[in-house]
Amino acid sequence: MLGVAQSWGEAGQGPAAHVFGGGPRLPQASAAFVNGFQIHCQEYDCVHEPAVVHPMAVIGAALTSEAEARAVPGADYLAALVGAVDVAAGLGVAAKSAIRFFRPATAGLFGATLGVARMRQASLETALDALGYALAQAAGTMQAHVEGKPALPLQVAGAARAAVVANDLAEAGIPGPHDVMDGPYGYLPLFELDSDLAPVIEGLGRIWRVEEVSYKPFPTGRAAQGGIGLIQQLREKGAAPDQIKSLTLTAPPLIQRLVGRPPRPDMTVNYARLCFAYLGAVTLRFGSVGLTHFTPEALGDPETLALAAKIRVETDGSDDPAAFTPQTAQAVLSDGRTLLASLDAIYGSPAAPMRDADLSAKRAECLAFGFGVLRPDLEAALKAEIDALEAAPSAARLAWLASGLEAP
Repeated sequence: MLGVAQSWGEAGQGPAAHVFGGGPRLPQASAAFVNGFQIHCQEYDCVHEPAVVHPMAVIGAALTSEAEARAVPGADYLAALVGAVDVAAGLGVAAKSAIRFFRPATAGLFGATLGVARMRQASLETALDALGYALAQAAGTMQAHVEGKPALPLQVAGAARAAVVANDLAEAGIPGPHDVMDGPYGYLPLFELDSDLAPVIEGLGRIWRVEEVSYKPFPTGRAAQGGIGLIQQLREKGAAPDQIKSLTLTAPPLIQRLVGRPPRPDMTVNYARLCFAYLGAVTLRFGSVGLTHFTPEALGDPETLALAAKIRVETDGSDDPAAFTPQTAQAVLSDGRTLLASLDAIYGSPAAPMRDADLSAKRAECLAFGFGVLRPDLEAALKAEIDALEAAPSAARLAWLASGLEAP
C-alpha cells in the first residue's frame, strides 16, 4: 500500500503529512490513504455499534493528516472530530435496513469531509461543494467483507483520501452537487434501502455520537467480540479445548451475517478476523485473541482448525438489522455437561467500558507490532499528548508521535 502511494508522487510544495508507524512524509491525500488502510486493516479500530460504522477509521486518517499538514490547533481538531463522528455515526443510525455497502467507508467519508472542512474554516457553500465531491467518490462494497480481502481496509483508505480531495476541489472553487443526502440520487436513496434522517438531525447538538463509540479489546470484527468474551466466561466455568463436543453462539442476525462464516485451511488474515469459529477456537486454546494469532503458522494450525470445526453461529431471529446483543454461548462437553454464558453488553462498549489497564496493554501491543519493538516511551507520550490536546497550539505533534518522531 505504501509503495502504491509513493508511486503517486513525493511530498513537494503542497500540504504533506507522515505515514504512521515510522513511514515517510507524503502528499497529504496519500498519507491519509496509507494511514486509513493501517487504521482498519488490523480490525482493532473502534466502532459505533447501532450505526455499524467504524467512525475513527476514515475520520482519524483524514483529520490527523489535515492537522499535521496545516498545523491545526488541538481544540479545532477535537471540534472537527466530534462533529465528524456525529455525521458518520448519524448516517448509520438513520439507516433502518441491513448494511448493503461498506458503511464505515461510505458514511465515514461524509463525516471526514465535513471534519476537514471545519478544520479549514470553510464557508457553508464550500462545505456543501465538498460534500458533493464526497458523494461523487463514495464507494465501498461488502463483497470484500464476504471474501475476506484487504479491499476492505482499502475502501477506508480510499475514503480518507477522498475526503481530502473533496475539500481540495471545493476550495479550488469547483461547484459540486448540494442535495447530497436525500436527493433522488443522493447518498441515502442510493446506499440504504430504508432510512430516516429526521431524528438524527433533531438530536444534533444534544446527542454526541462519540460518547456512544465502543473500543475493541481484540483485533477482530466487532461482531465476533461478544462471542470471544462469552468463551472466556465458558473457560472460567471449566470448558477446556479437549472437552469441547460442540459450541454454539446464538446472537442477532447481524452477528451471523458478519462473522458466521466457516473456517478454512486457506484463510486469509482478513477472512480469519471475521470468522468467529476460528476466533472462538483461538480463545478456547489461548484465552484471548491478539495480533500474533494471524500469522501463516497460526492460521494453518491443525489443532485450532479442528476445534474451529466444532463451533457455529446461529441467529436468534431478531428483526433488528443492527443489533449486536443479546448473545448466548452454549458448550456441550464430552463428559455430557452443558455450559452456558450470556451477555447484554459487549466489553468495550459504553455499557461495559474497557479497564485502563486493558487500554494501556492494547496501546503497547499495537505500538510493538507496528514498530517491531516495545515503545513504552511512545505509549506514554501519545497518552499525554491526547490528554492535553484541547489546549495544544497545534495537533500536528499527535501525527508526528504516531509516526514515531519527535515533535516538529
